[in-house]
Amino acid sequence: MHSPSRGFATTPKGSAPTPSSCETVGALATKPSNWGIVECRGSQRKGLGNLALTSNSFQPPGQGNSPLPCLGLWNHFVLVKVRGSLGREAFRGDKADMPVLYDSALEQLLEHVGYLRLLKLKEMFNSKFGSIPKFYVRAPGRVNIIGEHIDYCGYSVLPMAVEQDMLIAVEPVKTHTLQLANTNPLYPDFSTSANNVQIDKTKPLWHNYFLCGFKGIQEHFGLSDLTGMNCLVDGNIPPSSGLSSSSALVCCAGLVTLTVLGMNLSKVELAEICTKSERYIGTEGGGMDQSISFLAEEGTAKLIEFSPLRATDVKLPSGAVFVIAHSCVEMNKAATSHFNIRVMECRLAAKLLAKSKSLPWDKVLRLEEVQARLRVSLEEMLLITEDALHPEPYSPEEVCSCLGISLQELRTQILSPNTQDVLIFKLYQRAKHVYSEAARVLQFKKICEEAPDNMVQLLGELMNQSHVSCRDMYECSCPELDQLVDICRKFGAQGSRLTGAGWGGCTVSIVPADKLPSFLANVHEAYYQRSDRSLAPEKQSLFATKPGGGALVFLEA
Repeated sequence: MHSPSRGFATTPKGSAPTPSSCETVGALATKPSNWGIVECRGSQRKGLGNLALTSNSFQPPGQGNSPLPCLGLWNHFVLVKVRGSLGREAFRGDKADMPVLYDSALEQLLEHVGYLRLLKLKEMFNSKFGSIPKFYVRAPGRVNIIGEHIDYCGYSVLPMAVEQDMLIAVEPVKTHTLQLANTNPLYPDFSTSANNVQIDKTKPLWHNYFLCGFKGIQEHFGLSDLTGMNCLVDGNIPPSSGLSSSSALVCCAGLVTLTVLGMNLSKVELAEICTKSERYIGTEGGGMDQSISFLAEEGTAKLIEFSPLRATDVKLPSGAVFVIAHSCVEMNKAATSHFNIRVMECRLAAKLLAKSKSLPWDKVLRLEEVQARLRVSLEEMLLITEDALHPEPYSPEEVCSCLGISLQELRTQILSPNTQDVLIFKLYQRAKHVYSEAARVLQFKKICEEAPDNMVQLLGELMNQSHVSCRDMYECSCPELDQLVDICRKFGAQGSRLTGAGWGGCTVSIVPADKLPSFLANVHEAYYQRSDRSLAPEKQSLFATKPGGGALVFLEA
């Protein structure tokens, strides 16, 4: 966030540094708007602390020299009203050298959520609850560049956060009531006891995703007597688009709850808790969405690895941009069984592959575990799949015969509740997709690191191969996605593929930067204008994006 070339302030002579868990503290001088920002960049596990404001310029009068809460862990911004400009001496923290940001950085910092959007949210909150929010939490959506349907199989994926996000205004209250409202009138208000949260798996209503994040933190700390809160949710991620709006809401709610409780967790721990807690709504996801929402950094995609969870920067080519296009077909993972059937097919394929190699198949849940136990390459796993599984679909009875178990054992011990009545399982096709897609992710990262002259072309070819595999082997595409991919390639994309769960939602395309204007115009005309799809809001249908930052907390001074 800070440029090393910017000026630095020093702690005034004769004054002791104020205890603070922040690594850096920055003051922002203001324009005539009279708004300023304090930015805290906390480090993990340093605990709570206070940031002392040493200026008399703060509104309301007398707020100068008063402490503001510092979360210690989270990068967060404190919005303050000031009378006039702030000098370098206005702030002090636990470091002698502190970056000081001036006028032009205000827009840059508020780019995360937009100044007007934040003010509008604050006004709506006041209108709704008759009070001012104490803080705001933001969690971004994501686009998966490559590595589809393999995170829950244990394999690395390569997403980046998008600029669209979930934003929640929050006020802790002394009652034990959790009041949830949404700026979108399509999503009705909801109220419940903070100590008796019930999540209905049969109805994936918007508030249930908030409750997932809330309950995950509650159960992690084993808390039974929780304070209530008023929350107003504002999201600009197109719903059911494959850009992870649901997981962003779960992550946002988890961070909201953590902040209200004043507890500390690392970003990795939070991602893992939110991954597990989203399963309360019945989605058997693998953790990519939650991990990138917390671990994302501006300007870089991330290779997300699992067991243990870690994220590595992947520098994308400078001569190309990634463009997201919505097919205008919505797909809600929790409302259908498509997604969970694929998860179970991969689980069964792993067990049959393990059995064929005399491994303890009953202990195996993911395809990656088979490769790890055999200590072979992904290419060798593709050959083993060819040898051990047949392309014809498996019936539940044949699966039981292969594993030597009863139908009752299959249904109660292996399958999830909403896949117990499935009649056929395509194990060969699913395993082939997973092992080949996992290899493409590693190739993609390698090309980004080596940066050959034709890297955009090479990356595009991998994305094209990924879409073919998703379409033919994993069967998670749909006619509209296939048509949109073809149109994107026709008008200049070096590669294009579905992104997210599929069966609707979005495509992601890699487009040479100099072709972007004509690409956007041609795709818009060919896909959106020539049908009633033009009814979809244009900015949500087709847009270029760059890697965005991860979850943030904004404190209201």
